[in-house]
Amino acid sequence: MITLRIAALAALLSLAAGGTHADGPPATVQLQLKDHRFTPSRITVSAAQRVRIELVNLDAASEEFDSSDLGVERDVTPHGKVIIEVGPLKPGTYSFMGELHADTAQGELIAEAVPR
Repeated sequence: MITLRIAALAALLSLAAGGTHADGPPATVQLQLKDHRFTPSRITVSAAQRVRIELVNLDAASEEFDSSDLGVERDVTPHGKVIIEVGPLKPGTYSFMGELHADTAQGELIAEAVPR
């Protein structure tokens, strides 16, 4: 009983202090690669939350999802799918690209501050 009360108090204190969404399920975003371009090319999510990017490659060529901002480098096979989880993120703009077709495969993830 005491443990339950302590857990409830900790949760309330976290909310009162502007706690983050980092402990909850990640926000899922769908990202497609077609004709060596990302769709959508701009993704907006809430900051301080984990993000699950489900990337589907509709092209007949391999690609490498690369983002030094997010610390991610993942190969995706032709007509393949990869799951990329990042975060929680600080507010800001994080660029990503398809390294094998960097002239066209460009995008950005925008993490917006959560209002208090």
